[in-house]
Amino acid sequence: MTRRLRLPLVVVAAVALLGSAGAAPAVADRSDQASSPTTIALPDGFQPEGIAIGPGPVAYFGSLANGSIYRASLRTGEGSVISPSPGAGNPSVGLKSDDRGRLFVSGGAAGNARVVDTRTGKVLASYQFATGDTFVNDVVLAHGAAWFTDSRQPVLYKLPLGRHGALPTQAQVVRVPYTGELVYAAGFNVNGISASPDGRGLIVVQSNTASLFRVDQSGATRKVNLGAESVPAGDGLLLLGCTLYVVQNRLNMVAKVALNRAGTAGTVVTRVTDPGFDVPTTVAAFGNRLYLPNARFGTTPTPTTPYTAVAIPRP
Repeated sequence: MTRRLRLPLVVVAAVALLGSAGAAPAVADRSDQASSPTTIALPDGFQPEGIAIGPGPVAYFGSLANGSIYRASLRTGEGSVISPSPGAGNPSVGLKSDDRGRLFVSGGAAGNARVVDTRTGKVLASYQFATGDTFVNDVVLAHGAAWFTDSRQPVLYKLPLGRHGALPTQAQVVRVPYTGELVYAAGFNVNGISASPDGRGLIVVQSNTASLFRVDQSGATRKVNLGAESVPAGDGLLLLGCTLYVVQNRLNMVAKVALNRAGTAGTVVTRVTDPGFDVPTTVAAFGNRLYLPNARFGTTPTPTTPYTAVAIPRP
C-alpha cells in the first residue's frame, strides 16, 4: 500500500511555479498491480540513465558509469549484463529497441552512438556524430530512421534505415539543424525525444527552458502550447497515442500531457510521484505500467552505490 508523500520544500516551491493547473502531484497507486516486481535491482555502481523495453517483458538499461548494457526480466526482476563496457569515456545514455533485436544507444559526451545486438551483446555499428562540446542524449525510432538529440549542439542526428532496417554507413549520417522557435541557451538544452501523435514529426523537451517543441523532419520547430503550464526538469519522453509522458527528473515526477494530433498544443492532465523515485530520468511502458530508472543524481556515485528501476501504474 502506498502513502501520500510529503514533498521537500524545494519540490513544493517548484510545483507552485508550474502554473495554475499544476496541482501537487498524485502518488502512484500500486495496489492493482500483478505479482511481477515493482522494483528492479540494478548492479551496484551502475548509474543508470536510459531504458528500453521489448520485444517482450524485458528491459534494457544503459550505464553512465562505463557504458555497459544490463537486461532484466520484468516478470522476475532478475538480469545480467549483456554488453560490456565499450571502453573508458563511452557512456550509455538514451536507449531504444526495435523488433529486430537491436538496441540503439546514445553516447553522451563521447558524441557518438552505437547499435547493439540484444541477443549477443555484439556492437553491430558505431557512429561518430560530434566532438568537443557535445552530449548525445536520447534517441527515438520514427519515420524510417533513428533520431538522436544533442543537449549541447542545436542539431538532430539522423540515422536513415534502409530496406528491412539496414543500418547506414557513417557517410549516410544526416545532421538536421534546428530552425524556428527552438533556440539553444546556456545549460542543458534538448533532452528527451519522441514521435509526434500525427506520425509526421517529432517532439523534444528543452530542459533549461522547461518547454516542449514540435520538430518537423526538416528541423523546423514550434513551441508546444501548454497554456500556463511548463515541464521543469524535463528529461525522458514517452508517447502513447496522443498522451505524452514527461519525466521531471529532479522533481521526482512524471507529467501526463494530452497532446493534439499535430503535437502543437497540449494540456497537463496530471503529475504523479512515487515513494520509490530517486531522480528518475527516462521512461518506457509495458502493459499497464511505466518503468523508470533512478539515476540518483543527488547521490555521490561509488562502486557500491545501489541503483534501482521502479514500476508504477500508468496514469
